[in-house]
Amino acid sequence: MARARYKHLVDQFATDIRSGTLVPGTRLPTHRQLAAEQGIALVTASRVYAELEAMGLVSGETGRGTFVRETELPAGHGIDQTSTKEGMLDLNFNSPALPEQAELLRQGLRQLASSGDIEALLHYQPHGGRKHERTIVARHLEQRGLKVNGEQVLLVNGAQHGLACAVMSLLKPGDVVAVDALIYPGFKILAAAQSLQLAPIPISQQVSESAHQTLASSRQTPADTQQTSVSVGPDLDALEQLCQTRPVRAVYAMPTLHNPLAWVMTFAQRKRLIAIARRYNLIIIEDAAYAFLAENPPLPLAALAPDITVYISGLSKSVATGFRMGFIAAPSFWITQLERSIRATIWNTPALVTALACQWIEDGTVDRLQMEKRTDARQRQEIANEVFQEFVTIGHPTSYFIWLPLPEEVRADQVVMALMQQNISVSSAEPFATTENIPHAIRLALGSIERDKLQDALKLVRQTIDTYAYGVV
Repeated sequence: MARARYKHLVDQFATDIRSGTLVPGTRLPTHRQLAAEQGIALVTASRVYAELEAMGLVSGETGRGTFVRETELPAGHGIDQTSTKEGMLDLNFNSPALPEQAELLRQGLRQLASSGDIEALLHYQPHGGRKHERTIVARHLEQRGLKVNGEQVLLVNGAQHGLACAVMSLLKPGDVVAVDALIYPGFKILAAAQSLQLAPIPISQQVSESAHQTLASSRQTPADTQQTSVSVGPDLDALEQLCQTRPVRAVYAMPTLHNPLAWVMTFAQRKRLIAIARRYNLIIIEDAAYAFLAENPPLPLAALAPDITVYISGLSKSVATGFRMGFIAAPSFWITQLERSIRATIWNTPALVTALACQWIEDGTVDRLQMEKRTDARQRQEIANEVFQEFVTIGHPTSYFIWLPLPEEVRADQVVMALMQQNISVSSAEPFATTENIPHAIRLALGSIERDKLQDALKLVRQTIDTYAYGVV
């Protein structure tokens, strides 16, 4: 009978949500209230909400309650790379490109076609790349403070593939990986596919006194609101405590231009993280996909702890997202098993892409594009800061994204859905969160739409948030 009652409640809530009787954003009774109203045990009430959450119909938030979700959002929004419909402005994924890059590609292909090595590009390559190409990438990494030889470098099909190879090679199902409370969604997907356990590390923040007010401050004048929430990195005390209580095998870190919070860890923070990793025998997986955007950052973790760190980056963000060429730098004793993972997945990086990438590294094209994109990112950040000058935001002067906390009364999924109806795609915090309690925030990618359209798109985002904040819906 209890089971029938429990199922009836789940079905009734599901029907009311899907029919629109319970609209998105509705606060449901607390677990205790539901138990009292329905005459059921507290554990049964919790089970009802847990099943509704698993169905994607509600979201439970510690200290706030349980809310009806926006069910019309496409499954996987914020994670899945789907075709953007005509007219949609993409503030979800970054695809930074400069106007002259199409012509650069034409010129590069002509130059490659006239080279004497063109026939070699028709054949299989060594799994980790040809020796001279690995050496070219190794020299390129020296600019980031990473001194490795070509034998320690492997060429892969983008940074995501590099992460997959590292996980497949160095970890096994069930391993515990320490990660930031908010991380790059691609690693979450990878962890799920490889049956890894993600253990969240809280975020250490320096927050202004008015940060908790978030959007309430938007009613003030700009002169009153020169305050921001500055994310300063992972809580390393919490990481150490985690290692004392759980069998952590690895730590996944983005120390330079963290995605989505854009922090650049200090040298002292990096040394502390490494000390913890050595104390507890951890593998460090360093994701440097956006590192090129930070000017003069501290040395990479891989430079400070080369014997326990696998370093992963690529050219997708610095050159073009369709230019799928990445690289792994790792200790020599991991190279063989990493090569096996490359062989098991793509066999080898496409020869044409690799040859063109190395050509552009050698002739300075990559360096120039990286410099120009830092300038482009800075200009886009200035636009965003102007639009959201009265908001509490988290970002970096040269990053291609900002993190925008929302006020207490605003539901992120409703904002995302409302913007989709205006042909603007943004992401909520959910794809990035590794904790059950998901922050009230959206992430805005600034690098995919034309700069002259960016300000108007961001103004629409602001207006939409204002609408929900002030209750005019």
